[in-house]
Amino acid sequence: MPDLLVLFLAACGTALATGLGAIPVWLLGTRAAALTPLLLGVAAGVMGVASIAGLLIPAAEEGSALDVLAGLAVGGILLGVARRRLDHDSVFMGRSGPGARTSALVFAVLFVHSLPEGLAVGTAYASDRAGLSLFVILAIAIQNVPEGTSVAIPMEAAGFGRARQFWAAVATSAPQPVGAVIAYLAVEQVNALLPFSFAFAAGAMLSLIAVELLPQAYADRRRWPAPTLGIAAGAAVMLVLDLLLGV
Repeated sequence: MPDLLVLFLAACGTALATGLGAIPVWLLGTRAAALTPLLLGVAAGVMGVASIAGLLIPAAEEGSALDVLAGLAVGGILLGVARRRLDHDSVFMGRSGPGARTSALVFAVLFVHSLPEGLAVGTAYASDRAGLSLFVILAIAIQNVPEGTSVAIPMEAAGFGRARQFWAAVATSAPQPVGAVIAYLAVEQVNALLPFSFAFAAGAMLSLIAVELLPQAYADRRRWPAPTLGIAAGAAVMLVLDLLLGV
């Protein structure tokens, strides 16, 4: 099977993993909102380790300091611009009202930031570092699950059915296969882009943690232990994978 097809299917798998995040909402209903700080913490821990161990360190080893700094800056700027251009339309999938507006905003944020995650997958896959592609693919898939929960929670409150919750969650990650293919083809054509591409994906993901995940996770001071525990658990899982895969 051609490498590009394998990569595309793997990225589609990470997108489908987002839909699994709707399952806790189906089981718990609106009570699933109580899990949000913990799940956001897990996502932050997973993405943080993946960004540093899986992308930033390899970028520093294979490129210059200028490549790394430029990639980090461009990745961070991309995420910032995307967030500012989000549409706060109050209609979502035929429904309106506060719940629908929240659902639309969560969907838009996750949809926009999933492109850099796809770039991370494609960049890692193009690298010849042993175990790196599997490490990054697993990292993105794992952290996609709580993102799916974040999509499903406001949709449950707005009265959306289970099927819509699942496919809306998957749709937020639709840019990942596209981003993966774009990054892979670009790196394959110009090998010198690899360090910059690594740092770019890391910059976008670290910016996402700083401006989206952590502020949301720690918004309720009464629940601060939950996101901290989630960060520790997510980071621990990825560090174990790092050791097992020898990234």
